[in-house]
Amino acid sequence: MKILIYGDESGLSKSKKCQLLLVNRGDFYRSSESTRLKRESSDALLLKKIEDVILEMPFYGYRRVSKAINVNHKKVLRIMKSNNLLCKRKKRFARTTFSDHDEKVYTNLTENLYLTGINQLWVSDITYIHLPRGFVYLSAILDAYSRKCIGWSLDKTLESKLAINALEQALSKRNIKKGLIHHSDQGVQYASKAYTEILRGNEIKISMSRKGNPYDNAKAESFFKTLKCEEVYLFDYQNMSEAKSSIEEFIENVYNKKRLHSSIGYVSPEKFEKDLTGLKI
Repeated sequence: MKILIYGDESGLSKSKKCQLLLVNRGDFYRSSESTRLKRESSDALLLKKIEDVILEMPFYGYRRVSKAINVNHKKVLRIMKSNNLLCKRKKRFARTTFSDHDEKVYTNLTENLYLTGINQLWVSDITYIHLPRGFVYLSAILDAYSRKCIGWSLDKTLESKLAINALEQALSKRNIKKGLIHHSDQGVQYASKAYTEILRGNEIKISMSRKGNPYDNAKAESFFKTLKCEEVYLFDYQNMSEAKSSIEEFIENVYNKKRLHSSIGYVSPEKFEKDLTGLKI
């Protein structure tokens, strides 16, 4: 009968292990050394693959890295931990929503909403980006089903035109049908007459989060968190032109086309949409 003993979990001394395995101590040590060298070699190759992924996607966690290289996540976590490759994200907040206005506020239509495809629910929000001489503001619209950013606009002002430019870009890119819901917070940009007229003119239903409840628009919040951590916080933009160029590259070529999203099965939003056969983007 063969007895297999792995590592030191048995609690037995090396001499006792040798007796049970019917090998002399010299062979035992040589076998252990060979196993250790093989593991170190395997880990070194895996570390190189992990580093290649992280060089392109610096804020990938171990789960996304494991999906990218198709290796067990526990092994990837062990190697990333031992090589100090696990990222630590910063939390930063700023006020961009001004809901104290006299415009009409709309009911939240997203509660218990079950999505089955793209162009059923768009979510929109606004965030700020710090520059050496002030702030610029980013408005973005995402398709809630695929997580793809379909419209965005960067400007020095928080006026309605910021959100309108992002909306018009989204409308130019998508073939929508009656029944599409547009969801946002209660900010004056989204409640303005100019913005809501565009939505109604395209037969888009208007939905707004409850006041002071960011969880009602969690998908848009998540997008900005990703954008800040994986792009904005890594660079010190010197002016609006530089910020716009870098953010455009991140949204269009990294976030939409390359970044693996856990919520859609660890594929990019663009691939996810292309895999939706029978649907027009």
